[in-house]
Amino acid sequence: MTVSGRIVSLALQSTIAASTGRSCGYGTAPIASSLPTGAATPYSVLYPLGFPTTSGPPFGDATADARLLYQVTSVATTAEQAEWMADKVRSAVLARSSAGPAAYPISPVGYSVMGRELDKEEGLTVAGGVYSYVQRFALDVTTLNS
Repeated sequence: MTVSGRIVSLALQSTIAASTGRSCGYGTAPIASSLPTGAATPYSVLYPLGFPTTSGPPFGDATADARLLYQVTSVATTAEQAEWMADKVRSAVLARSSAGPAAYPISPVGYSVMGRELDKEEGLTVAGGVYSYVQRFALDVTTLNS
């Protein structure tokens, strides 16, 4: 079985929204009914960037591995808000608990996230009075044995 990017994306979106306490859109700004804060700024937007590398299962093995890239753009009305939101997103994806594993689990159904890393941080920009902070993350994912 191959890794479903959509399932992993939805799990990451859910983790970001739950751990930051702010809405996270999927490819677009959140809408008014998005949880937990609707379209109010600051918020984040998750952009799946695809599978730069995948490896299929060996013959007779149902598991497969993939490395998925995601861009998360934090959007705000001030530079300070955008940086604050980016800090919260970074923590959501990368923070560790005192016991060692990730502080905020990313739990896609049928898959296990084996690794997470900050791939690139482009930082703060402003256009038309809207501030954004761009970060790119990589997730290493494997399928669970059925």
